[in-house]
Amino acid sequence: MSTTAHDGAPEAFDALLKGYRVRAGLTQEDLAEGAGVSVRAISDMERGIARGPQRRTIAALAGPLRLSDDELAALHGIAKRGRARPAVTAVTALAPVAAGIPVRGPAGVLPPDVEDLAGRSPDLAALRAVAAEPADPRQRTGNVAVLSGPPGTGKTSVAVRAAHELAGYFPDGQFFLKLRGMSAEPGRPADVLHLVLRSLGVDAVQIPADPEQRAGLCRSLLRDRAVLIVLDDAADEAQVRPLLVGGPRCLTLVTSRHLLVGLEGVRRFPLGALDLDAGLALLTTIIGPARVARERPVAAELVELCGRLPLALRVAGNRLASRPVWSIGRLVDQLRDRDRRLSALTAGDLDVRSVFTLSYQQLSPDAARAFRRLSLVPGADFSAGTARVLTDVPDEDDAADCLEELTDASLLQLSPAEGRYQFHDLLRVFAAERLDRDETPEDIGRARDRHTRWLVATATAAARYFQPSGDVDSPPAATPWFADHLGAGRWLDAEAENWPAALRGTAARGDHRAVLGLSEAMHWYSEFGGTASLWHEVFGLGVQAAVALGSKRDEAVQRNYQSWVLAVLLGRSADAVRMTGLARDAAVEAGDLREQAWARTYQANSELREGRHAVAVPLLDEAVGLFDRAGYRLGSFVARSIRAGCLHVDGRFHEAADEFAACLDYFAPAPDAPDNPVDDNNYAYLLLRSAGNLAALSSLDAAFRQSEEALRLFRVHGALMGQARALRLGGTFLRGQGDLPGARAHLADALVLFERTGQHTAHADALRELASLTDESGTHSA
Repeated sequence: MSTTAHDGAPEAFDALLKGYRVRAGLTQEDLAEGAGVSVRAISDMERGIARGPQRRTIAALAGPLRLSDDELAALHGIAKRGRARPAVTAVTALAPVAAGIPVRGPAGVLPPDVEDLAGRSPDLAALRAVAAEPADPRQRTGNVAVLSGPPGTGKTSVAVRAAHELAGYFPDGQFFLKLRGMSAEPGRPADVLHLVLRSLGVDAVQIPADPEQRAGLCRSLLRDRAVLIVLDDAADEAQVRPLLVGGPRCLTLVTSRHLLVGLEGVRRFPLGALDLDAGLALLTTIIGPARVARERPVAAELVELCGRLPLALRVAGNRLASRPVWSIGRLVDQLRDRDRRLSALTAGDLDVRSVFTLSYQQLSPDAARAFRRLSLVPGADFSAGTARVLTDVPDEDDAADCLEELTDASLLQLSPAEGRYQFHDLLRVFAAERLDRDETPEDIGRARDRHTRWLVATATAAARYFQPSGDVDSPPAATPWFADHLGAGRWLDAEAENWPAALRGTAARGDHRAVLGLSEAMHWYSEFGGTASLWHEVFGLGVQAAVALGSKRDEAVQRNYQSWVLAVLLGRSADAVRMTGLARDAAVEAGDLREQAWARTYQANSELREGRHAVAVPLLDEAVGLFDRAGYRLGSFVARSIRAGCLHVDGRFHEAADEFAACLDYFAPAPDAPDNPVDDNNYAYLLLRSAGNLAALSSLDAAFRQSEEALRLFRVHGALMGQARALRLGGTFLRGQGDLPGARAHLADALVLFERTGQHTAHADALRELASLTDESGTHSA
């Protein structure tokens, strides 16, 4: 069964569903029984009361109706359009002035061009290239270009400029038609076609009443003409399709806030925010170069506070132009206040808020609720899972439909990260305004709390995938968001701005158990992602939570983690030693042998960084004994591996090699063992320490092989901190072998990763080593 009616218009969902049911020989009762859907629901759908049922409802109907894949896809598509926006039921005919009178002949007058268009040269050049393409006589229709983008990006201004610049390509005339897609009563295609025909010289009495016949007459009249047709402010595909009447020599330029994804074979030109230079150029044309030059840094901030949106910049510029005694900084002070920003972006009849409101009012109720509540997300982007939690819908597909509707309406945009979405800055401010206006404080509080708890619980579950096989106190929790450590790592990386913010909110709320659960779970993951400052904060909140609960064991755990951050990531070894002393006292008071051993291990590691090897060795001996008493082999071999490093520092290289070999044998992954990122990580770090000892034994080739194997393992699991250390050590070995270009490449890559992970001390050390290598290379060259 076709999804198109006899007159070329797409069928409504009600007619299509009834047709499929009749074809299957089913009564409404039969279909209800087979699909598990109520008779009332089916009746509502077939009477047009429910025009956009949810995806799961349609999927349930597909079996009894014996729908093909294409028919099911078509039904989903029509239902989605029914959910997307309410149908317009009261439409009045367009008056000629309201619609915009099409221009006759080659010397027609278009709407006036804007003098201060900025930043759109690439788009205009691309449109010029389309216009210059030779007509293909095999084509029955001309080219169609769609300019889409968020409200306020200047789509109409670009279309008008393009129409003026491209007029020479279309000597038979230009039509500029306002479709009023954002109004309560968008222009009807039949009325627009009437205007086109009248402008083409057709007498009113000769214009057919049937819309399809009007379109056909337009096509015949434009078949051999070179005409530019601008369809401005289109509501949707259904409004545009009947108006695509240009012949092979014509170009139809459509502007719309919607992406019009249903239009096939069109050229797409998405308009976004301006870059900083273009934004400054636009501001300069409005208020003059002298004012911008006097306050250029402040002017740049103004551009950013306006979201680099042309309309907002034009409003801000007009306000400043009408107040010549104001400094730019005075307006910037107003815009810095998010609660006042949109109110400040008003100048006469130019009003950013009202432009956004037109798009918002056309959303379906579910999409509008998602739009408002997504303003609660603390980070820059979000997923369909986030939308599902905030809107409290049971099905992620429904949340995804809302995000698609918002994206199609240009109220959201796709994030550079796959499968994620983001706001334009000013639209986020507008969404937050609508949230406060349209929802109760109780509903907002419940949505925020639900989102925060979901982020903390999911982050905790994800981090538990990064436990070594010898330290699995609690197995990873199954979630719908990831099935293994790879998925868990991707989730933690994608939500890297959001879950830490949720942790802060949880700590502020006093939910200390949740804070401790997340902080403890993150211990092993902290080698794989994040920055030094992040982990200092996470484990610092863990310490505060443990102290608040009066749990000495948890306090010892968190202080030990904090000491690792201080010593290894921040290079603050003296502070780390003091922290391990506090951890040790708490562990003794708790009677926890394992944490007492870890406190000695972390202290020894910090002492070694301060060069106090004589202090470190007895601490490690004590740690090994305590770990053995606690029956914790993993900790024992960690302490032994550090002790091997002490033997190395003392010049006892052969003894160190034996100890390293024993530890490598323990940590080496079994051939048939399941993939475990932390086991591989621990093994890789041990390889690096062993490699340093091999180098001291003059086995540079073997040392380099071990460092490269460590680098490979770190890269497999995305452990940036480990990669940085392996690259730096490998560079040292290559330098010793005389491979200066290879050493330079390794050290340069290490520098990038040290900076990215916030390891400033290690970054400075690597920078000095690279500078020394450069000096050495220069000496060799001379």
